[in-house]
Amino acid sequence: MARTPTALLSPADQERRRGLRLMKGVALGALVFMAVVFVVAFAFQQQVPALAYVRAAAEGGMVGALADWFAVTALFRHPLGIPIPHTAIIPNRKDEIGQNLGEFVETEFLRGDVVRAKLEHTAIAARLGEWLAEPAHAERVAAEASVMASGVLRALSDDDVQSLIEDLAREHLIAPEWGPPLGEWLSRIVDAGAHHGAVDLGVDSIATWLENNHAAFTGLVSRRLPSWVPGIAHRLVDDTVYNEAVKFVHAVQSDPAHPARKAIDDYLGRLSDNMQHDPTTIGRFEDAKSAVFDSPRVRELAGQAWNTAKAGLLTSLADPQSGLRKRMASALAEIGHRLTTDASLQQRVDGFVTDAAVFLVDRYRHDIASIITDTVEKWDADETTEKIELMVGRDLQYIRLNGTFVGALAGLVIFTIAHALLG
Repeated sequence: MARTPTALLSPADQERRRGLRLMKGVALGALVFMAVVFVVAFAFQQQVPALAYVRAAAEGGMVGALADWFAVTALFRHPLGIPIPHTAIIPNRKDEIGQNLGEFVETEFLRGDVVRAKLEHTAIAARLGEWLAEPAHAERVAAEASVMASGVLRALSDDDVQSLIEDLAREHLIAPEWGPPLGEWLSRIVDAGAHHGAVDLGVDSIATWLENNHAAFTGLVSRRLPSWVPGIAHRLVDDTVYNEAVKFVHAVQSDPAHPARKAIDDYLGRLSDNMQHDPTTIGRFEDAKSAVFDSPRVRELAGQAWNTAKAGLLTSLADPQSGLRKRMASALAEIGHRLTTDASLQQRVDGFVTDAAVFLVDRYRHDIASIITDTVEKWDADETTEKIELMVGRDLQYIRLNGTFVGALAGLVIFTIAHALLG
């Protein structure tokens, strides 16, 4: 099996490799020690009968050490490179192991009752609230959210967004008839008298303009008089027109029931009715709307709206001192504070999170567990074997040591019993 170069291993894996090599040396040393003891005891047991017990213990120790060496080695590779059946288990059955591990996780961990029991005993909302209530944490979340939002905005196709805005504008703003809803809206305003304030404002504006623009009436009517009319008559006519206009406006201002006001009410009433029911009036509104919002103009407006919104958002998201970022952080901190103090909100959030997690686990647990299976299938067999050996191999060498000592004890006990029964 190819070994992963030490330079490619993480510092932790390099430390595990050193520990594994050390334990392999200790286990091998125990086997060699038993072999030496066996040879010495076997050679001198005729002269020293008691060495027969030592020989039996050493013999059992060697058998136990070799058996456990074979068992441990067979997990990761073929012992001595010989392709003995049912050896090199991990590299040969890597995919099956990954599948079994995925099934185990799916059936034992990704169950709705297990997830619900765990989450119901976890104060999710309270812990989240305590963390968010810290201004530094709220600012951090706001900063991360701003980075994500900026990335999304930059990734969006301007043409696609403009087309979407244009389509939405056409569907919800331009395609529907304007006349009937505007007429109904105007009818409600007239019935409620809500337009009187606008009429007052208009009349007051006209009165103010008249007071400041007396000169605008010079020649307004007199220029149409015959040339032989004296100049003083010209001025008299213009002043009369101006004074009558001022009197009329003042009369409208002071009299809530003035005929002019009534005429405005009647006109608005007729207009609202025509906008709702008169095809000619409705058609005029549609023609005016089409003239204003022709196709190139809609496209241009959509582009301007998107570019302006995008530029403003990117600028605000990138500036930690912007009003948007500050309000975002403040809102997050406020949410955190509420989560720590509002018991009913905590209960609702905990319930929502628990129900959502259980739903996702029940619906997608097979897909989640398949991540393990698919990932293991993509691993290289040799690299996977070495990774697993680095993780657990050091502990497995203790099996070899235990096998050596247990084998020695078993050999001694068996020899003693047999010698006692047959001696």
